[in-house]
Amino acid sequence: MRHVMKMHVLLAASACLIAGSTALAHPAPMPVITADIEWLRLPEGQVMGEVTAVAVDASDHVWVLHRPGSIAGADRARAAPPLLKFSRSGRLLRAFGGTGPDYDWPTTEHSLAVDRRGHVWISGNFRTNPERADDMILEFTGDGRFVKQIGERGASKGDNDTSNVHAPADIFVDDAAQEVYVADGYGNRRVIVFDQYSGKFKRMWSAFGAPPPSEPAPDPRPAGALFQPETGDGPPGFNGVHGVELAKDGLLYVSDHNNQRIQIFTRAGQYRRQIFVDRNMPSPQTASGIAFSPDNKQRYLYVADWGNSRLLVYDRASLSLLGSVGGKGNGRGQFNGPHLIATDSRGTLYVAEMQGRRVQRLKMQATPH
Repeated sequence: MRHVMKMHVLLAASACLIAGSTALAHPAPMPVITADIEWLRLPEGQVMGEVTAVAVDASDHVWVLHRPGSIAGADRARAAPPLLKFSRSGRLLRAFGGTGPDYDWPTTEHSLAVDRRGHVWISGNFRTNPERADDMILEFTGDGRFVKQIGERGASKGDNDTSNVHAPADIFVDDAAQEVYVADGYGNRRVIVFDQYSGKFKRMWSAFGAPPPSEPAPDPRPAGALFQPETGDGPPGFNGVHGVELAKDGLLYVSDHNNQRIQIFTRAGQYRRQIFVDRNMPSPQTASGIAFSPDNKQRYLYVADWGNSRLLVYDRASLSLLGSVGGKGNGRGQFNGPHLIATDSRGTLYVAEMQGRRVQRLKMQATPH
């Protein structure tokens, strides 16, 4: 077993607050963060490709989704199966996934969720060839048996299609309401909700709770355009709906990746408020994965900033920024493509790093007021 390397990152308030966020109204204190980067143990000779997603089940087992197709050359033969289940200590418990006769496995694996029964939900985001696009969601039992598919490969008819998604991003399963939320944001610009058991469409909406657009809105930052700092409420539509996470109080948090913000809704899609995530930072692609601390009030909101390679910590009640950790790199406490994130029952945060091809484990220790 390789030695597990650790580091302690204590972020003092004076060091980690972003300009303009210093007037905090009784926020929760910034937690102390301990980073582990070599805790997963694959069988000898196996490797992972781009790691796109991580989820934690009711037993605190850690599920990881990666892209075997991103492994180049002769190493491709050493690829681990795309879906991996680990114990909290990093021991591999199960592995499965890939093409099968009864379903359309994604061309480009993207996200996963695990429901209360231990069933695993998978999405992909390939869309380069519309006829082969990943326009479906798959459900498997925890031991790899296929359950159902929502949508079909290459079948999307756009934002008002209630049968298919179009290169979706994140998934969240609301077991209490028996519903599945999908951030349908690579090919479409909406949140769509399906019945957990029948797979039937229930509702959908776009930014600010408006109906999905009939035509895609223009990109507010087209390629080659001069940088113009943004102010105000931002564009009226979504642009890159990426992360979706339901809090215990019934509020749904949706990351609008390319618009540098998170919008908050009720389960029914009624808009409540928004926060901007590293707005006007060097990379315009910020808010990616979303997770909460596991306490009853879920006082911490964690957000992965994809483009600026860092993790942001917010007080969820006030939406005040408490601090950040990270920076571009492969070291401990650094990130290389922080994508989707998840927490376990003890408050440990797991970060799937796409280009880093790893899952970094961050242990969060709350500090007293």
